[in-house]
Amino acid sequence: MTAMTITATGTTIAAPFGAFGAPVAPVTAAGRGPVRLTRRGRLVLLLVAVALLVVGFSVGRTASHAAGTAQAGPALTQTTVQPGDTLWSVALRIAPDNDPREVIDQIRRINHLEQAGLRAGQQLLLPVAA
Repeated sequence: MTAMTITATGTTIAAPFGAFGAPVAPVTAAGRGPVRLTRRGRLVLLLVAVALLVVGFSVGRTASHAAGTAQAGPALTQTTVQPGDTLWSVALRIAPDNDPREVIDQIRRINHLEQAGLRAGQQLLLPVAA
């Protein structure tokens, strides 16, 4: 980088010039030139802003859905699994007039059970028969 001296009204000013005689951008207090966003930079900022909005709305919607489901969901009761209990026997005990397969599906959904086996002492949430 070379400097060109300009004299105006008796004051000498050094004006820096870069390659090909183009003036260099003024240096800010932080020691860097002004920030300029390229087309790609503006696109990235726009995409990040849109992604943050989508995530924000998704989280808000999920939270409100969970709150609404907790209030409007079926009435539940809690029980402890006894030795020898199976999902079938529990379903017959809590809803003897309903199809046990449907009740078992409800119990598995409510308790997020992936397997049909139960352990003695396990806590289960059960739908209250209407």
